[in-house]
Amino acid sequence: MNEQVRRQPDGCRHALNEAYDTALLDLDGVVYAGGQAIAHAVASLTTARDGGMHLAYVTNNAARTPQAVAGQLSVFGLPTGAEDVITSAQAVARLISEQVPAGARVLAIGGEGLLVALRERGLEPVTSADDDPAAVVQGFDPALDWTRLAEAAYAVQRGVPWFASNTDLTIPKERGIAPGNGALVEAVRIAAGGSPQVAGKPQPPMHRETVLRTGARRPLVIGDRLDTDIEGATNGGVDSLLVLTGVTTPAALLAAPPPHRPAYVDADLRGLLTPQPAVTADGDGFRCGGWRAGASGDTLAVTGEGEPLDGLRALCAAAWTAAGDGSCAADAGKALARIGM
Repeated sequence: MNEQVRRQPDGCRHALNEAYDTALLDLDGVVYAGGQAIAHAVASLTTARDGGMHLAYVTNNAARTPQAVAGQLSVFGLPTGAEDVITSAQAVARLISEQVPAGARVLAIGGEGLLVALRERGLEPVTSADDDPAAVVQGFDPALDWTRLAEAAYAVQRGVPWFASNTDLTIPKERGIAPGNGALVEAVRIAAGGSPQVAGKPQPPMHRETVLRTGARRPLVIGDRLDTDIEGATNGGVDSLLVLTGVTTPAALLAAPPPHRPAYVDADLRGLLTPQPAVTADGDGFRCGGWRAGASGDTLAVTGEGEPLDGLRALCAAAWTAAGDGSCAADAGKALARIGM
């Protein structure tokens, strides 16, 4: 992604599924929330795939195996093979295998997805800090209990190298936002000190794993989180689409620092099938569709009418330009209300 795209949203004259060969899709908050598909996701992805776009699903959730994730997607109506699913468990297993002897024991605090990924790398998962592990790794597991977290803390206190599949503090579920693996990693850090090596988004090991497994030549990262999906795309030097179906709010998007600024923003995955309108400079402001936005002092203002998303795109350009290399601290409440967001 070039610097201009990071600073202000740019347009795309072709539908995104035609402009990019591979969609690197986050799952939670993009395709589904908990056990329910997000509105318009299945139909949009089916159309993109039928048009020749390769769909790859890239998730920081290390609890389930690629086979299990592919099975869920297939039930939703998205026929998917395990080879089309890339997890942070796979990325962290590769990272560990590059730093410990072949066949080494690894204290694994996580679900089946993490255990399978470790075994695929020739590593032996163990359950106790007293099993002489060469490394300790944490991955999300909804059934995790205090005893297993304590084993991780004991191992880290003894100086065992510490790894984490990802450090997402939250995870979207059908009933709301729940604690993610990062919250569990933080519990171990409080007890043992230090910090783990992290493999998942936005860190480079996840991008490397994705490229190795998909062979994407012109990928588009699609996600709902600024600090994982969008930052991961920035770190990998590729374009990104933020969808507003997960944790990121319009206000948070306007306040995003440069690494968290997507090339495109849309309400949901229907945005994958349409051209993205350009945001153009207009005097001391920016215009998109029927809206014109500008920054004056500590306040963002918008005039005009039209699609709310066009207003948001114009506001992003104004806010990010005013902020320069930092996050925007301007008051955007009235401007967002004006465009209906």
